[in-house]
Amino acid sequence: MKLRLMISTLCIATIGMVGCASQVTQPDEYSGFLSDYSRLKPATSPSGVKVMRWVAPTLDLGRYNAVYIEPTQFYPRPQATAKIPESTLRGINDYFNEALKREIGKSLPLAQGPGSGVLVVRAAITAVSSKTQGLKPYEFVPVALVAAAVSAGTGIRDQDTVLGTEAQFLDGANGKVIAEVVREGTGKPLENDSQVMTPNHVKSVIDGWASDLHQSYVKLQKQ
Repeated sequence: MKLRLMISTLCIATIGMVGCASQVTQPDEYSGFLSDYSRLKPATSPSGVKVMRWVAPTLDLGRYNAVYIEPTQFYPRPQATAKIPESTLRGINDYFNEALKREIGKSLPLAQGPGSGVLVVRAAITAVSSKTQGLKPYEFVPVALVAAAVSAGTGIRDQDTVLGTEAQFLDGANGKVIAEVVREGTGKPLENDSQVMTPNHVKSVIDGWASDLHQSYVKLQKQ
């Protein structure tokens, strides 16, 4: 009876945690990078990912003939660790910067700085972490559940790599914010809690962000 009660308790607790999981950045995870979070609303990116976004009702992309992408940054600046070393942080930031220029440059020429007719993109990486993967549906079988709990406790369970971003878009002539977005993504998993995270683990996440940004621009331009 005690074993049955213990397993039931574990199942309820685990299902509760999985039910709370979400790809949408929660308010308590906002970094403070953006100027106003109160106007963000749930939206769906061109690739079908749930994000939090705001676009000025008066936005007119026809006013812009070039784009200036400010150097991307971490906000707040994370401390390097053995798991996520400085080389990884630097590589992630560099790749994010390159990906934005690559994708947005498909629609607008890149400018050297803000100015009249220039759309300014200011983006930050606001979260970079690894966390033990949640249980998969087939692991709710009682015996498998106990085995999964043991593997998580001993550090042999796969770990998800998670990346978050916040970005704002400004009119290069007056600095007025015309759009903002918050989102996160999960990259390639680490095999265990001792594997070092590298930029390759999250490049697909960054590629998706940059591509969605470009496709959003194309969509808004047609409206």
